[in-house]
Amino acid sequence: MSTYPSQALPQGNGVAVDFMFKQILDAVQKSHLEIAELRAETHELRQANASLERQIRDGLQNNGTRLGTGWNTPAPNSPQLRAKSPFLTPNSIPSLAVPPSLYVPSPMSDNALTAFPFGVRDIPGFYVVIPAGGAGTRLWPLSREDHPKFLLDLTLKGRSLIQATWDRLLPLSSAARTTIVAGPAHVKSINEQLPDLLPHNLFTEPSAKDSMAAIGLAAAVLAKRDPDAIIGSFAADHMISGDDAFLAAVAEAVEVAKKDYLVTIGIAPSHPSTGFGYVRLGEKLGMSDAPNARLVSSFKEKPDARTAAAYIKTGNYRWNAGMFVTKATFLMELLKEYKPELHVWPDLEKIAIDHAVAEPAATDRRVAVVPATFGWDDVGDFSSLADLLPAESNQPRVLGDSGLVLTEQVAGGIVVPGSGRLVSMLGVDDLVIVDMPDTLLVTTRARSQEVKRIVKKCREMGWKSLL
Repeated sequence: MSTYPSQALPQGNGVAVDFMFKQILDAVQKSHLEIAELRAETHELRQANASLERQIRDGLQNNGTRLGTGWNTPAPNSPQLRAKSPFLTPNSIPSLAVPPSLYVPSPMSDNALTAFPFGVRDIPGFYVVIPAGGAGTRLWPLSREDHPKFLLDLTLKGRSLIQATWDRLLPLSSAARTTIVAGPAHVKSINEQLPDLLPHNLFTEPSAKDSMAAIGLAAAVLAKRDPDAIIGSFAADHMISGDDAFLAAVAEAVEVAKKDYLVTIGIAPSHPSTGFGYVRLGEKLGMSDAPNARLVSSFKEKPDARTAAAYIKTGNYRWNAGMFVTKATFLMELLKEYKPELHVWPDLEKIAIDHAVAEPAATDRRVAVVPATFGWDDVGDFSSLADLLPAESNQPRVLGDSGLVLTEQVAGGIVVPGSGRLVSMLGVDDLVIVDMPDTLLVTTRARSQEVKRIVKKCREMGWKSLL
C-alpha cells in the first residue's frame, strides 16, 4: 500500500515516473531533515548533561557554599536556567568544540538549532582572525579597561561575546586556523575563556593601534605560515543571529576573495541607524559561485538621521559591520600600496582598516561586498543592549537577577543589578541604571551613546581605578 496521499498522476508514462521520483525525493529529504534534527537534539542533550555533571561536581567541591554576587556570581545551577550575572567566573563554562557535522545555536536567537545548507562547514585554507580590542566605554561601568565588552555574557546564556564568536566561526576553520589578536592586559582572561585556543594562534599587539594594525599583524603572520591563506576578520564583541545566512555569506565572500578582492559583508539595515557606517552597493560581479557579490561603490561615514533614511530608501546601501575577507598576501599588497608607512609598531598610525585600505581600494574597484540577511548588532551602547534582552510589555530590561529589580509605574529602560543589592524604581521611564559594586551609573536610553563622556571625565578627575 502506498504511503503517499492518493493523487491523480499526470498523464503519460514519462511524466508519471517523474512525479513518482519527486514524491520519493521529497520523502527522502524529509527523512534527512528529521535525522538532522535528532542528531542536533542528541548533541544538545550531551552538552547539557556534561555541563550539569560538571556543575554538580563543582558544587560538591564548594560544599554547597553560595558564592557572592556581581563580579563573582557563579554559573547557572542548571543548563535550563540563566546566569545571574554577565561576568563569567574562570573555567565555569565549558569550552564548546563542535564537529563540522553538528550545529551551533546563535547567541542572539532563541537557541533553536539550524542546519548549514552546504553540508560540510570547513572551508579549506580559510583562517579566522578575531580582533579583541576596544575600550567599550559606551558600556561603562559594566565594561572596564581590564574587563572589556567582549569578555562579558551580555545575553546571559553562559557564553561571553568572544566565546560566542569563537563558537560561531570554529566550524569554518577549526581551532588550528582560528586566531585572536589582543592586548597584553587581556591575554589571561582570553585564555581562561577559550581553553582550546592554541598558544601560537594568540597574537599580542604591544599597544592598541585600531583595526588595521591588528588585522595587518595577523595577515603578516598567516601569510608567512601559508602564502595561500584566505583570512576573515570578525570582531570579538558583535552579536549575530541567523547562523545559516551568516555562514553562507562568509562562504560566498571566500570565493570572491580568491579572485583578489578585499571583501566586506554588508548587513541589510533594519532601520536608519546613525550609529553605523554604510556601504554603497555597486555593480554585480557576475560570479557563478558568488551570485550575490557586488563591487563596493563607496563607503559612507556614520550619517545623520535624514541621510540614513535617504540611504535606506534607495535600497542600495548596507551597514558596514567591519567584517573583511581576503587573501593575507593581497591585504599586505594593499597596505604596501595605500599605507606603506605601516611597518614599525610604535610608529604605526592608529587607523581603522576601512580608512587605511578599504576606502581607497574601493575607488580602484578592488573591494567587493556580499549583501547578507543575518541579524547583526555591535552592542554599541546600553540602548542597543536593551533591545537584545527579553522583557514584559513596557517593563525595563534586566541584565542579571530580575529579583533584584523592583518597579512601580516604570516603562522601558534597562537595569544592571550588578552589586547584588535591590534596585527600586518609581515613576521613571527609559532609564539606564548600572549598579556595580564600586560605582553607579544613571542616564537615559536616549543619551546612552554619550556614556564615554563620563568615562573621560572620570579619567580627568582621577578616578582611574574605576576605568
